[in-house]
Amino acid sequence: MSKDELFSVEGKRIAITGGAGVLCGEMARALAERGAKLAVIDFNLDGARNLCDEIASAGGSASPVQVDVTDGKAVEKSLSETLDALGGLDVLINGAGGNKKQATCAPPTTFFDLPDDAIRWVFDLNLVGTILPSQIFGRHLAEQGAGSIINVSSMNAFRPLTNIAAYSAAKAAVSNFTQWLATYMAQRHSSDIRVNAIAPGFFLTEQNRFLLTEESTGELTARGKQIIDHTPMGRFGEPADLVGTLVWLLSDAARFVTGIVVPIDGGFSAYSGV
Repeated sequence: MSKDELFSVEGKRIAITGGAGVLCGEMARALAERGAKLAVIDFNLDGARNLCDEIASAGGSASPVQVDVTDGKAVEKSLSETLDALGGLDVLINGAGGNKKQATCAPPTTFFDLPDDAIRWVFDLNLVGTILPSQIFGRHLAEQGAGSIINVSSMNAFRPLTNIAAYSAAKAAVSNFTQWLATYMAQRHSSDIRVNAIAPGFFLTEQNRFLLTEESTGELTARGKQIIDHTPMGRFGEPADLVGTLVWLLSDAARFVTGIVVPIDGGFSAYSGV
């Protein structure tokens, strides 16, 4: 196998939830550029359509699909639309996720005041929104005896951050579920079905930009500076920094790799602070 074939994703039929977001959108562009066929699955259908139009304009292949990843019937419908659009399925990327301000115990809110509906919202989106697509799309992979699932965990799963109790716990559960599902798929269905996860460190997105940088000046906030001070590479991640690891995990170069969670964090998880 040549080096180009070893790391190739050309022709792979890939469904990516949360595909219209900043990080997953960059993944979708990069995979389409490398010859993959994409179903960009997102609650925000207009955002998915815009991204697919962009990919098509660049010569790639992508189809928009709407879904609420916390609704099993909606996920089943999205699988049917994905199979119709792509003609099959090789890869599921569970990228849908996020946090909620009401589930964050930033002063003056304390942990004891967090409303249960906000906590459930965070768990539903991040954990249930990973499990349901893994069940429904994963059944298709199990029946065909081959495929790959990539979950999106977080640095919070390695080192829970202050203030975001629900999100940290939910992403830790995603990492644990990744290991569980990798074992289940290999033992019960096929060793040609691999399940792994990436754990992004600190990337500037629309969700966190003004927690980490000042809106008026672009300078780091106190929290942003603290993160950079604990990141040996001394910067935030850029969406393109996720691509190499993702392509590796999806390609034949990782054909004996399953059940791992790969930090992409500029060394944050390795640094003790001293």
